[in-house]
Amino acid sequence: MKAKRTYLKRTMEDTVKMASKHFPCVLLTGARQVGKSTLLRRIMPKGMKYVSLDTVATARAAQVDPEGFLKAYGTPLCIDEIQYAPELMRAIKAVVDEDRHNGMYWLTGSQRFHLMEDLSESLAGRIAVLELYTFSQRESIGKGGRDSHLAPEDPAAAVAGVRACGTDALFERILRGGYPEMVSDPGMPIDVFFNSYVSSYLERDVSALTQVGDKGAFLNLMRIAALRTGEQLSYANIAQDAGISPSTAKRWLSILETSGIITLLRPYHANATKRLVKTPKMHFMDSGLCAWLAGITSAKQLRESPLAGHIVESWAFSQVLRGYANSAHTIRLSYFRDKLGHEVDMLLEENGKLYPIEVKLSSSPALEDLGAVRHIPTGRLKLGGGIIICDVAKPLPLGLGNTAIPISAI
Repeated sequence: MKAKRTYLKRTMEDTVKMASKHFPCVLLTGARQVGKSTLLRRIMPKGMKYVSLDTVATARAAQVDPEGFLKAYGTPLCIDEIQYAPELMRAIKAVVDEDRHNGMYWLTGSQRFHLMEDLSESLAGRIAVLELYTFSQRESIGKGGRDSHLAPEDPAAAVAGVRACGTDALFERILRGGYPEMVSDPGMPIDVFFNSYVSSYLERDVSALTQVGDKGAFLNLMRIAALRTGEQLSYANIAQDAGISPSTAKRWLSILETSGIITLLRPYHANATKRLVKTPKMHFMDSGLCAWLAGITSAKQLRESPLAGHIVESWAFSQVLRGYANSAHTIRLSYFRDKLGHEVDMLLEENGKLYPIEVKLSSSPALEDLGAVRHIPTGRLKLGGGIIICDVAKPLPLGLGNTAIPISAI
């Protein structure tokens, strides 16, 4: 008998409800299968209808007669996968402008950049745009909440009440990642899920975004990119290894970014120096997908892999980003690296301060781990206390306003 899956509340639930009280439309965007539809259908208010454009016939009806389509359903209405009928955007604008009130339309979409282009021409000022990622670590252990983002002014308080797990359990979490199927079904085989996921992604999202003649070559690029997560992005090197042109590599990596598979972390800039490199870092947004693409299929293999440091860094970056996005807080994240090799994994700008963040697998953090901070040209910003995200059991003051916090509690 199949075990019943436990529903885990998403932090974004409260954020969507809040946004719906202030905007006529709410768009929840994010990569395929991160749980957008499940989330909205669970919290839809009484009387709201639901329609999915994931079928050809329904999408065609919306494309041919968007005004009639909306009239048939009325409001409030939840429209799933709106990227399949962008014609609806202008029709929604007309309805909103005629009788504007909050909470009229909830929308989901899996291709954020293309959706943004349509929104800028139609629903600007009428819509709240939210991005959902795969489960955060906190959500997966039932500790999500409106204030679950990392608060740099008091990082120890931000992780209070979240018990750190052991190193083995941590690597198991990182290996499986945060896709709802992988979180809610602990017995889900890694190969089965990610084989299916990537096949669906190649057939649906990639095909919709561009004409990729050789999907095998695109999958090969994904595998090569996974081997470079947490590194500075070099289109030329990836192109060489993938056997494609640099322009093709750039275009295909843009597809991965557009569809929410990767995020590019931009370097920190300050007017006081011209020595900073300008190359972004590439981070996979789900550690499970990244590990699988890299050929890693067990927590032990991940822990012993030469890629462990980079995958853990990408995982920590994505956790910090999720915490802010889920709570609808604006975040300004960058990284620092100068031409002499001094590097800080993340810089978080908040309240006029620049907070350096380092990610370490060590269980013995020290102030020396923040040594590169002194090379950061802060410009107009004040330097805040440093944060080391590492394998400690509880928050640990390091002196001079710096703190180490458990990586399994962020």
